[in-house]
Parts: sequence; C-alpha cells; structure tokens
Amino acid sequence: MSLPSALQTLANYRTHNTRASQDVLETGVEALKANAVVKMGDDAWAFLEQLTLAAIDCGRLDIADECLEELAKTFPGSTRVNVLTGIRMEASESPEIVLKFYDDQLQEDSSNAAIWKRRISVLRRTGKTEKCVEELTTYLDTFYNDLEGWVELADIYSFCNQYTFALQALSHCLLLAPQNPFYALQFAETAFTANDLPLALKMFLVVVDMCEQDLSTPTEAKESVPSGISVRAWYGVKLCCRRALGRSATSITSQSNTALPETKKLKKLDELATERVLTAYSASARGAEGKGVVMAWMGSNDY
Repeated sequence: MSLPSALQTLANYRTHNTRASQDVLETGVEALKANAVVKMGDDAWAFLEQLTLAAIDCGRLDIADECLEELAKTFPGSTRVNVLTGIRMEASESPEIVLKFYDDQLQEDSSNAAIWKRRISVLRRTGKTEKCVEELTTYLDTFYNDLEGWVELADIYSFCNQYTFALQALSHCLLLAPQNPFYALQFAETAFTANDLPLALKMFLVVVDMCEQDLSTPTEAKESVPSGISVRAWYGVKLCCRRALGRSATSITSQSNTALPETKKLKKLDELATERVLTAYSASARGAEGKGVVMAWMGSNDY
C-alpha cells in the first residue's frame, strides 16, 4: 500500500470512528517509518492519538510510548494527552497507581469528564462496584446529558440484579433520546427480566411502533417484513403474551402499576406477534442457524 493510500485509510477510520486496531497499528507503523508525521500538518496529532490507542489495544506499548512522547512534547498539559497517558498506564500499572493518577488530574480540573469516566471504568473493572456506582451517580449529576453514562449505570444495576434501579437509569435515556428505539428496547428487556410483564409488553410495543411508524396503512404494515430491532421487539411481545396467557390474572403484578391488556387483546397480540416473527424468519432467514427452533417454539403450546 502506498503512503498516500495508507494515510487515507487511516483518515477514513477516524472519520467513521472505526477501531480496527490491528490494521491501524500495521498501517500506522509504516507511516511512522516513512516519517509521514511531518507531512500531515494538523492531522498528525489525530493520527498519533489514533495510533496510540491501536498500539495499546494490540499490546505494542513501545509504539504507544513513542506516540505519547511526541504528543506530550507538542501539547504539554493537554487534557486529551493526559487521558491517553492514563489509558497507557492502565495497560501496565496497578489499579491503585492509575486511580492515583486520575485523582491528581481531577484535583486540577474537577470538570474533566473524560478523566472522570476513565476513573469510573477502573473502579468497575477492579470490582469496586459500590464506589463505582457512587462515582458514576455523582458524575451524572454533573453531566446529566451523558447517555453512555446512564446506560453504564443501568448495566451495573442489572449486573447486580437491581432491576428497579436499572429501569430508573434507563428512563433518563428515554428522556434524553426519545427517538432512539434501542434504549426503549433495553428498557423493555430489563422490565421483562424484572418480571414486570405489563410494563415490558407496553415498551416492546413502543419499539414496534417506533420501528414501523413509516408504514402509513395497515396493508403496508401487514405486507412488510420485520427486520433488525423490529424482530427482537416482536419476539419480546410474543414472550410477554405467552407468559401472561399462561398465568392467572391475579398472579401477574406490576411494580410500575402498568395495566395489562385484557385476555382477548392479549390473544390477538400473541397471534400478531407470532405472524410477524414467522414472517421475518420465513422471508429472510432461510437456512439460518436456529430457524427450526424458532419455528417449533412459535407453534408450540408450552408456556
């Protein structure tokens, strides 16, 4: 690969936020050997940052150190360079040393979100869950609009089987990004895991509505083939209906006080969900692994 072509490939990775660490490392090392940094202008710093992360991912800490040395020389005291330095330390230093480094950085600038998030990730990785939740909650009080932070908090609570708290965290995601069906789907699946069937069913149907809102007529909706997240949502509807129909109405409770549709509507939803999932598998999954299992499960009466 020629040098201009290699540099263009690396630039494309940066533009599309593609990790591709091994390829970036191999291509980037060749660019370094060709002394391409001096020819790249301002793009050189983004390239060195990209190569640093790729080298750390691939265990080439010597390359990462070389890039960091150049960045630190050009941008002394830079927040981004400090974050990269912390990530480099995580690869070889003890958690205590890394946390001390992050603490020192936060003492200098308590509003440094990137450093704060790295510190939280180290706390979680080392099993300090209680401290991690405390730090992440404080962080989100300061940076409320950080969707990734709320998703992370929900994941921690789910990992600890604290599903009510996980749903509370995900509710902030729904407020911040009401147009994103993935957060609604995660909310629905968490509610299902928490055994709040009425809430789970409601949210799975919300996801279906979000995914199929462009289908303006009932005929278009019926003739369409569910795909992607829509299939998962319909599958969730099927799971909720099947479980609800297999229980007595008095045994189904909802911590969120969400009402469950009457039995007649549940049966209709169950039939519709079955048809939608079977349509998806019949149309787009010929020969796909697990297709037979799905077909058999959809046709069974085993609740």
